[in-house]
Amino acid sequence: MAQTQHVPVVAGLLLAAGGGRRLGGRPKALLEHRGRPLVEHAARVLRDGGCGPVHVVLGAAAPQVRMRADLSGYAVTVNPDWEEGMGSSLRAGLDALAATDADAALVLLVDQPGIGAEAVARVRSAYHSRAALAAGAYDGERGHPVMFGADRWADVAAAAVGDQGARAYLRAHREAITLVECADVARAFDIDTVEDLAHLD
Repeated sequence: MAQTQHVPVVAGLLLAAGGGRRLGGRPKALLEHRGRPLVEHAARVLRDGGCGPVHVVLGAAAPQVRMRADLSGYAVTVNPDWEEGMGSSLRAGLDALAATDADAALVLLVDQPGIGAEAVARVRSAYHSRAALAAGAYDGERGHPVMFGADRWADVAAAAVGDQGARAYLRAHREAITLVECADVARAFDIDTVEDLAHLD
C-alpha cells in the first residue's frame, strides 16, 4: 500500500500582547482597523494565508480583547509576563505550539497590518522541513512574517529575551534564512506611535 505523504502543519503564531506604551497605553490588539479590532484582522490574515492552527498570544488588557474581538476558531494563550517584552510572548506561543503536531510556526506581529495573506502564503511556501527558517523580505531587507521549523523552537525560545523577540536568533543564523521577497504585495510598517495610527483605516 502506498504510504500517505505527510502534509506539513504550518501553524500561525500571532503576537498580540503589547501594551502600546508609545500609544499612550492603548493595547495594540484593540486598535481599530476596518471597523474591527486589529487582533481579529491579523489572526484572519494568518488563516487566509494557509496557516492552521492559528495561535494568538494576548497580554495587555486580555479580558477586554477577548470580550471585544471575535477569536472563535483560534487558540488563545495569555502571557502573564507580557510586560517583560516580546520575547516572553514568543516563548509563550512556542510553548503552546509544542503541545501540538505543528511542523513549523509562522510568526506575525499584530501591529503590522500592511502584511496580508499573500505575504503569509509566500513565506509559508518556503517550508521544506522541520529545520526550515524563512522570512519575508522588503527590497532585500529581512522583515516579517518569519517561519521557524519546529526543530528550531527550543533554541529560538532560549534566545528570546526582553523586547528582542527572535532578533538575536535570526542575526546568529542569517546564513540559513530563506528570504522571500514580499515588497510587491505587502508593506512592513509598524503601528508604534500616535503618528502611525494614520496607517489604520
